[in-house]
Amino acid sequence: MNRLFFLLLFIATQISNAQDEVQFIETDTIVTKNEILKNVKVADSITSKKTLTFINEDLSLEQDNAFAKEIDALWFKELDNAFLDTEIQNKDSISVSEKLTTEILKERLAYLNSKTPFYVEYNQQLEAIIKRFLKSRKNNYATFMARAKFYFPLIEEQLAKYNIPLEMKYLVVVESALNPLAKSPVGATGLWQFMYQTGRQYGLKVSSYVDERSDVLKSTEAACKYLSKLYEIFGDWDLALAAYNSGPGNVTKALRRSGSKNYWNLRNFLPRETAGYVPLFYTTMYLFEFADKHHIKPKEISIQYYQTDTIQIQKQITFDQIVKATSIDKKMLQFLNPQYKLEIIPVIKDRHYTLTLPTNYIGKFVQNEDRIYQFAEADALKREKPLPKYTELNNRIRYRVKNGDFLGKIARRYGVSVKKIMRWNGMRNTKLRIGQRLIIYPRRF
Repeated sequence: MNRLFFLLLFIATQISNAQDEVQFIETDTIVTKNEILKNVKVADSITSKKTLTFINEDLSLEQDNAFAKEIDALWFKELDNAFLDTEIQNKDSISVSEKLTTEILKERLAYLNSKTPFYVEYNQQLEAIIKRFLKSRKNNYATFMARAKFYFPLIEEQLAKYNIPLEMKYLVVVESALNPLAKSPVGATGLWQFMYQTGRQYGLKVSSYVDERSDVLKSTEAACKYLSKLYEIFGDWDLALAAYNSGPGNVTKALRRSGSKNYWNLRNFLPRETAGYVPLFYTTMYLFEFADKHHIKPKEISIQYYQTDTIQIQKQITFDQIVKATSIDKKMLQFLNPQYKLEIIPVIKDRHYTLTLPTNYIGKFVQNEDRIYQFAEADALKREKPLPKYTELNNRIRYRVKNGDFLGKIARRYGVSVKKIMRWNGMRNTKLRIGQRLIIYPRRF
């Protein structure tokens, strides 16, 4: 199976792997944003009487501050109107789908090329991928576009902050199908598919409780820093994109072999996956930008990014305790906070962990913060089994060779190559001895 096919397969399987999440953020009916606000699955109106009784009796929660709640509602309405206007404009632009000819595709790609810093150049491979995806993956892209409604505003904000082309947002579709819990067979994790060591290099920490590669904001900031550095090195966004996939070393080797700085001239000298990776990126860009021409219509979602807010956690608390205290739907809580592997938000010195909630739950949490923490502490005392110990993963380990070990076995365990283990340890051959110490930079967690 070639690597390009595997990459395409990985994108497609993210749909089924995250089916529950997709069902949660999508609805089958077309509604206005105002109706969404009234019918969000986690709205107070659907809270059961039994849960409300529990809250009132056990926690004695106060009502949210009336003035603050009114201010939130006014600002919320302002944002709501802005997003609704955008949707109306998009609906008006939808036209009748026509057959995609080579001439039409060339014209559209030339338009994309004129407004982006990427070299969106027509070639037969790109045409073949676009037409194949239009034939077999239109429904997949409708799902991606639904997820994009939530994630793209956050991603665009960070891309603009780092002066990166906004079209780079399509990279997360290629990398993870917009699933922050996506994990590749070699351990790349999150929206941006960071390997452990690269993520650590750009400030993403991994512990027994938290994987910041799945933190949407932190991983996006890390990706922006990484992409900015790659552009600083190569001076070209297409080459930076290729380096993001295969590493700078493979791109510089292709530069030497081809004698060209143009991606389209050197791509045949890149690893097969990377040679198809950038066309796949352009295919995604095309399908998003011209979705209306092909009747690819994103499904509605139950919450928008602007309808959420964050609060820094002061004391350790579990998802179950948050659900009991606020009545929030647990699937919503999981969707908004994918970085917490054990569904526990720890409090660790010099670490700042936040809780993301729909805006209408933030007021309830802040107004009753002390009571909620008291409840969490009391609830923890009832636990029969202690919570797992918090440990952080280091960027380097010393492995002691045991009987039956060989380099291939050790390499698979840590998601690295045999050649890298040999290089890290100055080994000239693959022979090992029992008790030998090996330095390894693990990639799989």
